[in-house]
Amino acid sequence: MYQLKKISTAVAMIGFSTAVFMGQSVAAPLDSVNANNQAPTNNSDNQAPTNNNEASISKNNANKANANAAEEVSPVTNGINQKSARDSKTANASNKFLPTIKYTTDNLSVAAQKVNNATWKEGVSIDRVIGTKLQALLNWHHNGVGPVDGYWGKNTRKAMQAFQQANGLAVTDTLNNETWQALTKNEKLAVQPVLVSYQITDADVNIKMTEIPAGAEAKSKLEGLYYESITEGLAEKFHISESYLKALNPKASFTAGETITVYNPGNPNTKPVSRVVADKATETLYAYDDKDNLVASYPTTVGSTATPSPTGTHTVEVKVHEPNYTYTAKDGSKSILPPGPNNPVGSVWIGLSKPSYGIHGSPDPDRISRQASAGCIRLTNWDALALLGVIQNGATVEFK
Repeated sequence: MYQLKKISTAVAMIGFSTAVFMGQSVAAPLDSVNANNQAPTNNSDNQAPTNNNEASISKNNANKANANAAEEVSPVTNGINQKSARDSKTANASNKFLPTIKYTTDNLSVAAQKVNNATWKEGVSIDRVIGTKLQALLNWHHNGVGPVDGYWGKNTRKAMQAFQQANGLAVTDTLNNETWQALTKNEKLAVQPVLVSYQITDADVNIKMTEIPAGAEAKSKLEGLYYESITEGLAEKFHISESYLKALNPKASFTAGETITVYNPGNPNTKPVSRVVADKATETLYAYDDKDNLVASYPTTVGSTATPSPTGTHTVEVKVHEPNYTYTAKDGSKSILPPGPNNPVGSVWIGLSKPSYGIHGSPDPDRISRQASAGCIRLTNWDALALLGVIQNGATVEFK
C-alpha cells in the first residue's frame, strides 16, 4: 500500500493537477498495478448538460457473437446472485467487489408477477411492464441499460443495439421480433424472475450516510462521501432507479427485516476483458475478450464539447477501488475528497496511460449518457465495479 506522501510526491513530479489518493484503510490498488502512475482529471465532477447523440452503432464495432454466451447468462436459479460460481481469476476478482444478494419469489404482488411473466409481440407497445422485462434481459446478456426504470429510452435502445451487433442481428432503432426471440432464446434465462422479494438486512440499513454539500472544500471535510439515504444505497445495490424502487414499494418503511420488491440484477460478465472501445457517437463502452468477441457493453458519458476526451489508443495502468479525489481550484488550492459512492469518480478509478484520464464510476447513475464528463469515461458505479474485476492490466482503451 502506497503512503499518501509518496503518491503526492509522484504526482507533483509529473505535474498532474489532480490525483487519486488512497487512504490507509479505505482504498487499495489491485494486484500488480502501481497506484501512483495515474490521476483523474480535476474536472471529472463537472456534469454540465450535453446534447444527446442519437447516432446508430458504428459498423466498426461489429464483431461476431460469443460462442459461449449461453454459459454466461447472468442470473442463477438458486436465489443468490451478484456472486459468480465460476472458478476463474476474473470471477474471483469480481466477487471481491460485489454484494451477495439472496432473494425469493415468495409473496410477490400481482404487478410484480405480471412483469415476470411478460412477453412481447410485434406491434405491442413497450409499457413499463414490458420495459422492465426488456431491460432485465438486456442486462442479463451483459448489455447494460443503466438504472432499471422500466422505460424505453436512450440507454435501453443503445443496449439493445449492442446486443444486436453481438449476435449478428440487424441493428435497429426499435425492438423487433428477431431481437426479442434472440433475447429469450435461452430457456433458462427467459424464465428468470425480473422482480423478486428481498428481506432488508441490518447491513442494508446500518450503512454510513451523510449529507453531501455542494462545494469541494466542504466535501473534503467529510469522513466519507457516503450515500445520503438508505434508499439510495438499496437502489445502487439493485441497479435500479431510486424512484422506481420507491414506486415498487409505496408503503415500505425500508427498515431491517422488511421484505420489499426489487429488481434482480443477475451476475456481471466474468470473461477477461483485454480491450475496450469508448464510442463517443453512441456513448457506449464496448468490452472485448482476447479473441475480439464483444462480451459486454455499458452506457457511458465520454467527454464533452468543452472538455473532449482524448483520441487514439491507450492502456490500463492503474486500478483503484474506493479512490480519493483531489480537486484543484482556480486559485491553486487543493481539496482532497474522501472515498465513497458519491465521490466525483464514484467507487472506481481505472487510470490510463494518458495522464489524468481514466474509466470511473459516478455519484449520479441516472445521468449516465445524459451529462458531460471532463474527458474521462464515466460509468455507473456497478458497471465500473463489474469492469474493475475483469479488465486486464495493460488492456487497450480505444477512443472513437
